Amino acid sequence: MGDQTAVVAPPYDVIPETDLARYRSRSPYNVIRLIRPGTDYEGASEIFEAWVRDGILEPDPPSMYVHEVTFGGRRRRDLIAALRLQAYEDRVVLPHERTHRGPKEDRLALLRATNVSLEPLWFVYEGRLTELAPILERSVTGAPAVVLDGPEGTEHRLWVISDPAIHAAVHGAFETLPVLIADGHHRYETALVHSEEVGGAADAASRFTLALLTDLDDPGLEVLPTHRVLKAGIAVTGGEEMPSLEATLEALRHRVAAGTYRDHRFQVLSLEGEVPVVELHEQVIDNILGKRSPEEFLLYTRDPAEAVRWVDEGLGASAFFLAPPNLRQVLKLAQEGKTLPQKSTYFHPKPPSGMVFHRLDPGRRL
Repeated sequence: MGDQTAVVAPPYDVIPETDLARYRSRSPYNVIRLIRPGTDYEGASEIFEAWVRDGILEPDPPSMYVHEVTFGGRRRRDLIAALRLQAYEDRVVLPHERTHRGPKEDRLALLRATNVSLEPLWFVYEGRLTELAPILERSVTGAPAVVLDGPEGTEHRLWVISDPAIHAAVHGAFETLPVLIADGHHRYETALVHSEEVGGAADAASRFTLALLTDLDDPGLEVLPTHRVLKAGIAVTGGEEMPSLEATLEALRHRVAAGTYRDHRFQVLSLEGEVPVVELHEQVIDNILGKRSPEEFLLYTRDPAEAVRWVDEGLGASAFFLAPPNLRQVLKLAQEGKTLPQKSTYFHPKPPSGMVFHRLDPGRRL
């Protein structure tokens, strides 16, 4: 298959339409053919089965994996494993964002056709009182099975864990741990629906999903804010005037506050509560919009300078800026059964798709 870098791609929902041809041209075996098939879901299934039949994809014995990514002088270490699908009501898998219908229909059609978990869903957990960190550390002493370059200057390495004793230790460590969905709310809910459709015993492969799990205390775990641009609405007043975008962003650190920009003026708005993105919506955006749906009036960007530019160009009336969210506060809200507005978190860098797949065979036991 040659260069393994050529066969991976970012997760399906962060690839612009304009980049699809570039990933297809990298290799006839690039995962883009599976995760972004348009509406040719059966075609994606046929491609996957052909790759298995031709030896392009080779099945591993029962395995877990350690994934390590380095970026900007930092390193994050993740565990990739099969995670049992459980309803949110069980309070084991915790969502933190609201979802919409469209993306779930697309992913469900792809799951029905392929019967394969094609991309890992991303979860975070509190592992400080477990032995998970030492287990992962011991698992990366040898040479990695996979080394590849990713987008944005990232480097990725993958180790295979096939030792049943380590599997048992990991299973025991997670037995009492809730996990927070970091990235993949739509796909998790889709996987639940598909699992119920397919059926299978409690330990059947169809009752699990491919998961990438990261410790909240991992020094390389980075979560970025997503800024908002409101297309219409009255001006917000009463904030603290700021001289620049940079000063506005700096003033948001360690505060429950949001920045705003309108008519070439920056302000910082103090908010009451714990989580700025929640308070911004409840105390400001919802008041401006009234009964109108926020999703019809909001644009999103991770680049604050782009938000300013959109307002200056007339694409929006006001921009709102946020500091990176505190993940322990997000976990606390999720444990209380509360969800945040759409696009409240952006975990970075994303794991590449195409390293590991999980067949959802109801006749295969894990």
